[in-house]
Amino acid sequence: MPRFSILPAEEGFYDWFEKGAANLVEAARLLNDLLHDYTNVQAKVARITEQEHHGDFIVHEIYDMLHRTFIPPLDRETIQHLAGAVDDVVDNIEAAADLMLLYKIDRPTSQAARLGEIILACAEQIEAAMPLLRSKKTIPQVRRHAIEINRLENEADQVTRAGMAEVLEHREDLFNLIRWKEIYATLEDATDRCEDVADGLNIIVIETA
Repeated sequence: MPRFSILPAEEGFYDWFEKGAANLVEAARLLNDLLHDYTNVQAKVARITEQEHHGDFIVHEIYDMLHRTFIPPLDRETIQHLAGAVDDVVDNIEAAADLMLLYKIDRPTSQAARLGEIILACAEQIEAAMPLLRSKKTIPQVRRHAIEINRLENEADQVTRAGMAEVLEHREDLFNLIRWKEIYATLEDATDRCEDVADGLNIIVIETA
């Protein structure tokens, strides 16, 4: 049932959602570049960290606006969930990049590179979905982006398993096993958090139906 309101909803939330999605795409693009062109690692990781800090700023602005807004355009919990889920993806991207640097990885595996591509593809789906939230006429189109994110997340699970299977073939190298297990888990977590964003988008579709 549509919520009754006597004041116009604050449209600024949609601006911040789109800024958050754009920041996510940039972080994912930087990660993908790192995994495919593994040079100047420290400088590239530093740029990803800057995007993570910018993501924190965006979430803070959304929460601050939510605190000041009498009638938000969506349920408050939905806004918090969506903003937080997007930020969680960026956090995992930054964490994965930092692990590559911390563990002094010589070169990424082909599976890690593919996970970078999947994370970027998920981020692009999220960015494409955000402007559709502005109108009830376009909100149903959000579903196809959520479905594609779910498909990509399933592929990420398969890629992660393949990567771990390869590492386990040389389980005598315990340090290599430990570091790649953590890196793969963090990259996969990024795709899981993308699926959390997709869940939030689906909730909005249902709420506005």
